[in-house]
Amino acid sequence: MSLLRSMGLPGSLTRRRFLAGSAAAGAVAGLGPWGARAAPNLSGVTLNLMVIQPHVVGGRMVGEAFEKATGAKVNVIAVPNDQILEKVTLDVQSGANVFDVVDYWYGLLGAFAHDGMIVDVTDRIAKEIDGSAFLPILWDPYTLAEGKRWGLPYDGDSHVLFYNTEILGRHGLKPPETWDEYLATAKTVTEAQKGNGIFGTVMLGRKEPFQIGCSYANRLCGFGGAFLDANGKPLLDSDVSIASAQAMLDVAPYAFPTPLETGFEQGLPAFLSGKAAMIEFWTDLGVNAQDPKVSQIIDKWDVTQMPVGGSNTKHRASLNAGFGLAISAGSKNPDAAWELVKFGCSPAMNLSQMVTPGTGIDPVYKSTLESEQYKKAAPKVQAAAQQALNGALVWPNGAQAAKMLQGWADQLALVLDKSKTPEKAMRDTQAMWVELLGG
Repeated sequence: MSLLRSMGLPGSLTRRRFLAGSAAAGAVAGLGPWGARAAPNLSGVTLNLMVIQPHVVGGRMVGEAFEKATGAKVNVIAVPNDQILEKVTLDVQSGANVFDVVDYWYGLLGAFAHDGMIVDVTDRIAKEIDGSAFLPILWDPYTLAEGKRWGLPYDGDSHVLFYNTEILGRHGLKPPETWDEYLATAKTVTEAQKGNGIFGTVMLGRKEPFQIGCSYANRLCGFGGAFLDANGKPLLDSDVSIASAQAMLDVAPYAFPTPLETGFEQGLPAFLSGKAAMIEFWTDLGVNAQDPKVSQIIDKWDVTQMPVGGSNTKHRASLNAGFGLAISAGSKNPDAAWELVKFGCSPAMNLSQMVTPGTGIDPVYKSTLESEQYKKAAPKVQAAAQQALNGALVWPNGAQAAKMLQGWADQLALVLDKSKTPEKAMRDTQAMWVELLGG
């Protein structure tokens, strides 16, 4: 889930970058999901593909390649990250039925399915898709809700820790292995270089699950915690859950100012311009960090696994964000829409987008994650992603998850502005989740 989008980064959606993506799209136009069979002839068909804003470049690549392969015209319609459910629900319930294919966050899958906003594709998948080809950690969370399957994985998101080797080296620091070391590193750099506009870390703290929630989830993984137990009972009031919130609060004074106002738009330029020593981010940042159009830290960065904390010694990543493509329940042409879903989520399309700066797309297949092309384009990130996507922590994604996750983000924001202690905020989150899940 990249941030090189309409957020003011230099060259984020320039014609040059789009043409580069278009060239890559053309290369996969004949390599869709149809194998030896000819691509379907969809001349005269128009499909509307709804994507989140960070996926605009990738969505255009998919649309152009699909048009070249099938003759169908694809309009790419961008919506804000935090309005996905609202926009799709309004489109279907109002009868406008503009969208044919929707780019859904897996945390909203249960809500989409429960409310009838997307089409059940269980039978289509059984006949046409080899689910075992996808990364195992993604397959069920991204596709399965209420015992049925609703879409295909499109963007396999998890966080790794990026760091500026020049800044750390200047202070004789090594990349942190633990959250205590992370705090110490951030403090050392900020106290020494704040006057020069350089900070120890960037912490995404804006009050959205995609942002402040990811920062918390990284620490929850590091401390060996989980959102829910094996029976689906919330664990937000556990010691490790509270410690995770405390770890965010502890590092906030040494982060790029101010965490509560720091989202993708502020955090990414800070790191790419050399103003921050560390950032917890999606793996596609590694491709962008080597792109001279947007990066001032070429060959001055590296990446490692997320830190561990407390008594936990096993590195584990959180399945932060992550998206699939599904047929909108309002589509007037669901068969053609399914062809677009399959094409957009095919191995060739996944790989093409993974190695193109600005698409925001990360691996969803074992084959693309392990491909030589990906290793060549982003060798450091490929190794880290391979570790991160092995047994990553899955977020709640049932019918009540949208309310659960936004309420949780609201409570975390109260921790950062010191309106609530970590203990109080997490216990209040626990009570809210228990109520939403029916006790």
